[in-house]
Amino acid sequence: MLDVGEELLGETLPLKMGQRLYQLRGLKASTWYEVKISYPASIPASFSIELRRSTADSLFGKNRRLLNTEKLVFKADIDGVAGGVWSFVLVTVAAAGVVAKPHVQERDTVLFNIVCDELSFGIPLKAWCVGLLAALCLFLAAIVPNFLPLNLLTSNQIDGPTEKASSKES
Repeated sequence: MLDVGEELLGETLPLKMGQRLYQLRGLKASTWYEVKISYPASIPASFSIELRRSTADSLFGKNRRLLNTEKLVFKADIDGVAGGVWSFVLVTVAAAGVVAKPHVQERDTVLFNIVCDELSFGIPLKAWCVGLLAALCLFLAAIVPNFLPLNLLTSNQIDGPTEKASSKES
């Protein structure tokens, strides 16, 4: 079970073509969602995510490849179907290389985290607070210097350009 907004930590799959089917719970109709997998770069693996209607069919998997993540963005009511129909995500993993360290045996399993988040304007809801905090910091950085006394500025900031201009003339 994969509940919307709750991350599953420390999931494992066999590295040789391992698969797991997750049932999505808490989807709302006409809402965009993102299923994202993150995994350590030290384990050479390739993940794929497919959206499924049931346990038997394979519908589509438009994956967006990022560094050590695999992402699938979908809308809960594709083709006018209610959100409950899109209720499964198939995760598949395959070995994608060899271990770079000599005399180190390759692993049999891969460790990963998976989460399904609701999106608002293409951004996960949990990330909006970070963006708003960054905008507030930028706003304060632009406004606060107007309220500081001039004696806090160094002397070369106040009359620096006029001295340089006079030295170039002579």
